[in-house]
Formats: sequence, structure tokens, C-alpha cells
Amino acid sequence: MNPNGLLFAALIGGLGQQLPAVDFSADIERALAFPKQIENKVLRAQIEPHWLPGGKSFWYRTQRDAKTVEFVLIDAETGSRRTAPELTKLGLPPEEPLKTSTLEIDARPTKRTGTESGLTFVNRLDHEVQLFWLDRGGKRVSYGPVANGAERRQHTFEGHRWLLADTAGDLATVEASATERVVVIDGRGKKRADPKPALPAGRSPDGRWTAFLEQGVMMVRDEQSGRVAAIRTGLEEKTPYRDTPSWAPDSTTFVIHAAEPVPKRRVGVIESSPKGQVQPKLVEFDYVKPGDPLPKPFPVLFRIGDAGGNWRAISADLFPNPFTLTDWFDIQWVLDGREFYFDYNERAHQLYRILAVNAQTAEVRVVVKETSRTFIDRAQKTWRHRLPATGELLWMSERDGWCHLWLYDAKTGAVKNRVTRGAWVVRDVLHVDESRREVWFLASGLRPGEDPYHLHLCRVKFDGSDFRQLTEGDGNHTVKFSPDRRFFTDTWSRADQPQVHELRRSDDGSLVCELERADAAALLASGWATPERFVAKGRDGVTDIHGVIIKPSRFDPAKSYPVVEEIYAGPHSAFAPKEFTALARLHAIAELGFIVVKLDGMGTNHRGKAFHDVCWKNLRDAGFPDRIAWIKAAAATRPWMDLARVGIFGGSAGGQNAMRALLDHGDFYKVAVADCGCHDNRMDKIWWNEQWMGWPVDDAYVRSSNVADAAKLRGNLLLIVGELDHNVDPASTMQVVGALQKAGKHFEFMPIAGVDHGAAETPYGSRRRMEFLARHLLAAETRPTPAQ
Repeated sequence: MNPNGLLFAALIGGLGQQLPAVDFSADIERALAFPKQIENKVLRAQIEPHWLPGGKSFWYRTQRDAKTVEFVLIDAETGSRRTAPELTKLGLPPEEPLKTSTLEIDARPTKRTGTESGLTFVNRLDHEVQLFWLDRGGKRVSYGPVANGAERRQHTFEGHRWLLADTAGDLATVEASATERVVVIDGRGKKRADPKPALPAGRSPDGRWTAFLEQGVMMVRDEQSGRVAAIRTGLEEKTPYRDTPSWAPDSTTFVIHAAEPVPKRRVGVIESSPKGQVQPKLVEFDYVKPGDPLPKPFPVLFRIGDAGGNWRAISADLFPNPFTLTDWFDIQWVLDGREFYFDYNERAHQLYRILAVNAQTAEVRVVVKETSRTFIDRAQKTWRHRLPATGELLWMSERDGWCHLWLYDAKTGAVKNRVTRGAWVVRDVLHVDESRREVWFLASGLRPGEDPYHLHLCRVKFDGSDFRQLTEGDGNHTVKFSPDRRFFTDTWSRADQPQVHELRRSDDGSLVCELERADAAALLASGWATPERFVAKGRDGVTDIHGVIIKPSRFDPAKSYPVVEEIYAGPHSAFAPKEFTALARLHAIAELGFIVVKLDGMGTNHRGKAFHDVCWKNLRDAGFPDRIAWIKAAAATRPWMDLARVGIFGGSAGGQNAMRALLDHGDFYKVAVADCGCHDNRMDKIWWNEQWMGWPVDDAYVRSSNVADAAKLRGNLLLIVGELDHNVDPASTMQVVGALQKAGKHFEFMPIAGVDHGAAETPYGSRRRMEFLARHLLAAETRPTPAQ
């Protein structure tokens, strides 16, 4: 065997099954080159609308073929179009010239590069000026002079920033737009105005008072008289103050938090080969893990007036055990200063409250209360929007088993009505129109027969009436609104359908015109195989499981191919592709001679609460009963899928999943590559793991631990980890290594020096992953036929 093609197999565990020496290096080189072969092969996959003043028309740039650019002007009201090979020939209404005397002098660097554009400088001064491009680092790159009385066009890109200067100093700065502009050099501009200075820390909104800490004691200074008073509470020593004062808008009251000190865990990793030195270096960082003590802050209310100040600690009865990594809550005052709000997410994520505190009495009341037997998805499903003019609150909840919107009376905490309902989910709220009492949002699962993950734009009234789905195409939708929101561009696609771009009316979603269709002919001509969408029933025989099947470019249905699954079963989202992209990494794996699959089993997100709840205290499940059923169903009608040779790979949570496949389902999965896995959820970051595994830390953590179950290993396992992983403690992988050694298991282990999270996605890691999969899954007769 080619020694350069061998994986580093740490003898700590022993080599895996010894296979006949086969050199896969040529196949791997071809597979690694495949992403380059297919890049930039899709035309018109994106359009960026540039709306003209008045909101009745817009233009965009598109690629007609590999060499031809076209500019398109659309009349949004009629859908009529005009095209031109250059933007200047599109007949756009002329824009008033910019004058340097009205511009700012602002040497901030270029931050973005958009479409091609141009600036024409007309120098009306009696002396020449110098032109500089401000690069991304803020460096002035000279582009030479603009002579007095001369006119000069400068090619540039939208977003690029240019500075004009003369011998007396800077004259003006201009940022290029998507359309070409004329810049008349007629004098010196104004220096960029400094933003309005913020009030000093602790200063009341009216400027009268300043609250500050001095040796842990709360002090208040009257800025009119200069008098300073100490307000002692007796909290100073045991529960010191932790943040800066948050003042009410009326400047009569402020809140600060107190909390007992809580030690923070620190994790250390060894950088074996640091730059600039021979000796290794210890790198330490804060890293809170499940079960660690957390702060228990409580607000302290101070009322200030001419007669002095008084204080009250807010009773923590309604927020006794918060899940928070900070020493404070996010305080939100109402405009009249009578109340302030904050959120209480109880540790274990089964109780969530929005609380309101009376600024006069310090009484706490519940505005919203959310409970769950399993967990509340606090990161994605606790959206809210306050409606101060009407004293209402829009709130997102899964209380009926589906993610929907509800309208609350914020003053009483009573539900006024449901806003949305049905066996589908609200995914993202885009806009709240308070005057029309409408919500605009993205939702999925709306139409029977369509992929339930596809996003569609919808609108509904606050009272739940006049619900409308405003997008139509069978695909995943991305929308961009016109400035006045009368129109929107809708781009939709699927894993097997290139992008379609449409213009629609916002009032009813009706189609104005189709703008473009992406052209993937060159991609297909390169050998890229369109992913096949496939649906099969999950473990219960009822629920549809969705995923994709990817074939190699040299696919021959008469041959038999091993199956490789890429897995990531993190419950925070869903991961099978829903839009048209090249999926270069998965296709590169397929090029070795694999059928690659990617799907979402139960326990992942966006399919309703029951589907999601499978993960609760059960991350070991990872949807495997659904995954195996799906792969078997696919192979039942695809004889070229060889289920005697099934492999799996994943990183992070996917690394935990990949190893778990061999622990619990070694009769089905034969090979696994587990990269930077959180192999024991007690070792990983608190915010992700307690969300799904709960608190207190209990036996559920042990049941999902790859370390605890290491002795169950069957099949061929490669463990990869970056020695500098800051996301998942690399000791998690080392503990698995130790457990496998203790159990006398054969496996391979590859730490990668100087690398953080995602070590298998480095060039070295990717190559070694490919080699391992090929070595253990590919037989000589099924390898890709060499190019003739």
C-alpha cells in the first residue's frame, strides 16, 4: 500500500480490521478535485433587485451565459421588461450628481463588494486632487490624480469606498452604489459627525442623576446640586451588584441586579506546536458544562427623588432558578416607566415566563407563562412583539403541539386569541404591521403532498382572520420586499429544482411575472448528478421521513454501491438540503463510488412538538430507527444500494451520532467516522445540552454517553479531533479513546494538531476520512472505472 495513503492509526487502540492492500489515492485525488470541477456552473441562481425611487420599478444584473452579462429593468406594476448589455444603456432615469461639498469626510474602510459599477469624477477646482481607494483594511490605495477641469471615470464595485484629497487634506468620501454616479468635485466636505454621545454609564435619561457603585455600595449623585448619597441595602457583601443601572424612561427609578458569586469552570487544551516557539502552550477558556452552578440574579429597584432614595429587592418567588450564564436579566422598560419586563427561563427549560414588575410597588406579575413536559425551545420559539399602543403582546408558542402565534393582553396576562393554527409551523416572523394589525411570517408544512420543510410566505390579521399563503411554487422560498412592501421578489428552489425567480404582489401574492430561471446545464454537463428526493415512512409506519440520495457522476445502475450517510441529528434544526446547491462536499464523497444519503429523522426540528420531543433525554436515539427504515425503503427499489456495506460520518453532534450508530446499530452500519463528537453530553457546553437532555444531570446523560457504551462497539471506527477545539471539549473524544482501550476494542484515532472544531473538514482531515471510508467499504469490483 502507498505509505502516503495510510491513515495514522494510533496504536493506543490497535488497528481496525486488516484489509487487502488497495491503493485508493488516485480515486481520492479525483474525488477531491470534483468540487472545483463543478463550481460556478449554475447561471442565474441569484438576482439582487435594485428598486428605483417611487417603488414602481427595479433593475438587476444577470448572467446569460459564461461570458455574457445582461441588465434587466422591470416595471413592477405591469411586469414588462427591458434589457441591455450595460447598465448605462438600460435607460434608467438620471440621478443628480453628487457634490463633494455636501459629502462627508469619512475614511472608514470598504466593507463589501457588490455588482460592478463606476464613478465619474468632474473636477471643478483650480487644482488637481488625488483619488484613493479605501481597502478593507482601511489602507489608502492611490489611483492617481484628477486634473483640474478634467473628467475621469473610475471602474469600481458597489460598496467600495473612495476618498478625494488635495495638498490641504481630505476633501470628501464617496461610496459606490449599484448604479454609476457622477461626483462633482466642488469643495471640501464636512467631517463625519460623531454619533450623539451616549449618556455616561448610570446617568438618568434626563441627565439629572448618576447612579454608580463605590466599593460595592450604590451611590447616587444629583448632577444639579452635586450632592452624593449612599443607599445601603445590606446586600453588598453576600450578593454584590453585578451590572450597570437600567433607568426608567421617566428618570425616577432604576434597576440593578444582585447575585451571589458563582465559580466558572475553565477548560484547558494544549497547543502542541504554537507558532514562534518550540514548547507547547496551555490555552484556557471559560466553558460551563451541564450541572455546573449558575448565577441566580435578582433585580433591585431604586426610586430617586429630591427627598432622597429608597430601594426594594424584587421577590424571586416567580423566578427562583433561572437558566442564565449572566448575572443579570435583560430589562425592558415600558415607555411611561410604570413597569419593566424581563424573561424567566427556568433551568430544565420546562417553564418560561415573561414577567412584569411594578416600578412603584415592586410587585411581580406574570404576563406569559409557558410550560412543557419535555422542553421549551427557548432559542427559536420564544419570539414576541410588544404592542405598546394597545397594551398587547404577540407571542410564539408550541402549546398545542405546533409552533404558532398568539395574541395576549399584556396588562392582564390573558390570551385574547390565537393568531395562527393548524398542523403546520411558524418558522420566522418577518414583519409586524401595527397599523394594519397584520403579521408577515414564513411557515412550513402548509400543503399536503409538499415537503413539510419548505418555507412559504404568509400573512394574517392579529385576530386570526384573513390568513393568506402568498407564495406558490413547490419549493423552499426566500423573499425580498420592495421598499414600500407593495411587491416582493420570490426565489424558490428544491434540492432537485434550480432556482425560479418571481415578482409577486404583496396584497394577495398574485404573480406579476417570472423574472428568471436558473440554468444548471453546465453543472449537469460536468458530470454532477441531480440529488434524488426520497420519502419513506419512519419507525411508526405513519410519519414521512424526507431526505436525498446522491449518486456518483459515473453511476452505473448495473453495479452495486456501498451507502454512506452524512448525519447531523442536532435537535436545534433540520439538515437535509431543501434548496438547489451543488452540495460539493457530499458529491465529492459520492465520487469515490458511494451512494450518499442525508435525511432528518425524528428528534430534529420543524415538524411539530411530538416529532421534536423524541430527542428529549434521548440524544442517543438520533432518529436511527427512522434513518434505517428510510434507507431500507430506498434500497428496496434501488438494487444498486448495497446494504451489506453501509457507512456513516458526522461532526460535532454528528460525531456523537456517527459513533452511536456502531454502538447501537452495528448490525446495519459497518463503518463510522466521528469528528469532534460530544460523546458524553456531560462534557459539552451547558446551553446546548441541558436544552435537550434536561436538568438536573441524571441517568439519561449516562444512557446517551458513547463513553459509557464504548464496550458495545461493532464495526470500524475512526475518531478525529482537533487539539484546539473550543466548541466541544476535546477531552470528550479522549475519554472515548480511553474507554475503548479499556474495553480492548479495535479502532483508529487521528488527532489533528493546531486545529479547532471541525477537524475533519480540513484538507488533511477530509482526505483521511475519504481514505478510511474507501478502505473499509469499497471492494475492488465496485470501485469507479478509471478514466479512459
